[in-house]
Amino acid sequence: MDENKNYLWGVDLGGTKIEGVVIRKGDNPEILARERIPTEREKGYNHIIRQIEKLIGQLKKATGLEPERLGIGVPGTIDKNTRRLKNCNTTVLIEKPFREDLEKSFSVPVRMANDANCFALAEAKFGAAYKINPKAEVVFGVIMGTGVGGGIVVNGEIIEGLQGIAGEWGHNFLDESGGKCYCGRIGCVETVISGPALERYYQSLTGKELKLDDISRLHEENADPYATQTIDRLTYFFGRAIAYVINIIDPEIILLGGGVGNVSALYKKGVEETQKHVFNLGLETKFVKPELGDSAGVIGAAFL
Repeated sequence: MDENKNYLWGVDLGGTKIEGVVIRKGDNPEILARERIPTEREKGYNHIIRQIEKLIGQLKKATGLEPERLGIGVPGTIDKNTRRLKNCNTTVLIEKPFREDLEKSFSVPVRMANDANCFALAEAKFGAAYKINPKAEVVFGVIMGTGVGGGIVVNGEIIEGLQGIAGEWGHNFLDESGGKCYCGRIGCVETVISGPALERYYQSLTGKELKLDDISRLHEENADPYATQTIDRLTYFFGRAIAYVINIIDPEIILLGGGVGNVSALYKKGVEETQKHVFNLGLETKFVKPELGDSAGVIGAAFL
């Protein structure tokens, strides 16, 4: 039984797949086993629990170990009062006692966090931020893709906040030009610098539909002034938005995850724009690309 204490078990619950991992603890953590199976969420809540049971069974077989606790990354927010999920795109999980049901299934303690928090924790404990400084006091993991979100890690621990919304910088007000957000407000960060928002902006200028990767490439090639205008919009508003975060939590490292995080202009012009709005004589915060890709969610879940 003591051998089991040396391993971390994590599960990343996505809309289409569920991934599990077992990690050997230590100064240089090592992935011992990884498994992936379909979520099949259309079959309902109880089926998802059975799929997680199946996944854990596969990991037990692969390692010969038993979990002593589980970390679960989920696509939603955990209500701090009810401990049930809200704002979850896998809607069959909403308002269900998911953590308690999993604890009954496995007879071990379960900790849950949203996928953005798991991303930030993984990069802080295992990925790019860990390599820069394993003891960084504050790390902010940014998700900029279809939406805009984030996770805060302080001294190696996720900060969830009273209402479970810590790190949700995507729903701060940024600029009215973003229009109405799905949350009901006008001009949220997400409406201005998410991938779809930038693609809509480019289309409004040109009448053409292009993916952000192509817009960024045209900008880098100096081949399309409208592409450059779109990327300039991104870096200008990114700088304003992320500076508010820096002024409040002052992270040592900011990880730029999600598809928008691949835009190379963020790491130079975006940082220059940020410096204009930070309450300091200079900007010492490091902006880095994450290293773990789609593995971040499950690795972060294990580190819960």
